[in-house]
Amino acid sequence: MSNLETRPAEQVCAPGTAAPDVELLGPRDVPLGGPRAMSVRRTLPQRQRSLIGAWCFCDHYGPDDVSTSAGMQVPPHPHIGLQTVSWLFAGEILHRDSVGSLQTVRPGELNLMTAGRGISHSEESPEPSAGRPRPPTLHGVQLWTVLPLDAKDTAPSFEHHGDLPAVVRDGARVQVFLGALRVAGQELASPARTFTPLVGAQIDLEPEASVVLEVDPGHEHGLLVDDGDARLEDGEVDADTLAYVAPGRSRVTVSAGARPVRAVLIGGEPFGEDVVMWWNFVGRTYEEVVEARAAWTAQLADADDGGATFVPDAAARRFGQVEGYAGGPLRAPALPDVRLRPRRRPGR
Repeated sequence: MSNLETRPAEQVCAPGTAAPDVELLGPRDVPLGGPRAMSVRRTLPQRQRSLIGAWCFCDHYGPDDVSTSAGMQVPPHPHIGLQTVSWLFAGEILHRDSVGSLQTVRPGELNLMTAGRGISHSEESPEPSAGRPRPPTLHGVQLWTVLPLDAKDTAPSFEHHGDLPAVVRDGARVQVFLGALRVAGQELASPARTFTPLVGAQIDLEPEASVVLEVDPGHEHGLLVDDGDARLEDGEVDADTLAYVAPGRSRVTVSAGARPVRAVLIGGEPFGEDVVMWWNFVGRTYEEVVEARAAWTAQLADADDGGATFVPDAAARRFGQVEGYAGGPLRAPALPDVRLRPRRRPGR
């Protein structure tokens, strides 16, 4: 998914300082711009904490009624230096990209796109087909992970995984979509490719149920609660809140109260590199972001309807060209008026 903010702020993301046992990160509502756009609840990045492992972006949206609307409509847009993780609780999203992928993702399935040195893609609610209406509800999360320095310029690629490992035990269901996690003595490992040690999983709990997750003590973790009466360790976590747990634990317990719980666990080895995020770009310097914006702008021309279109040779350029989307690509927003000076990691 694109960050459709018309004036996105430049974010210099670095590992945070020590945190209490459970640190609660509240969401901020972000309207994604335009008459057909969605509103999302963003918990990463923020001033209090900008990274959890290599996870650098977390948008939570829905449940939205898309039965009588255009639903999700995110025109072709570029990315560098990251992986996008599309994960749904309800509905469908159709993905197209400049490496030729055309793939619908549904609940329990993973769409994973590696941007590397540059890719463009679109996402949309599929049009109803003969005898098959569009699912009426759209609900899920959009996550990004930072590619480490030695992989940030890798070739762009796309993966879809429709058969991901899960375990059901004592009123709890855990499904791992990235990395690996041990639950009830069973190792769950996603086949998806990652570039740093990390984990991503959906957790569903019946009322009064709990689950103990065996985690790497060298990793930090975050639990995004979608709905329900949730507890992480001994603390309550409200819906739409991301609860952070610092490294040092080998087990993490998630529990439900009177209402069932649905949550997403993200985590990984603390990321040791400062990164600059702006719009849909993740780089290491401001200059790298400026260069990527210029390269995307050079691939676009004015369209007759006042929007944008790809130039004739766009497919051979840095971000390639998305085929089949019924509309033009997104123009890049204006760069910030003031260039931020990079922060340094604590102790550096």
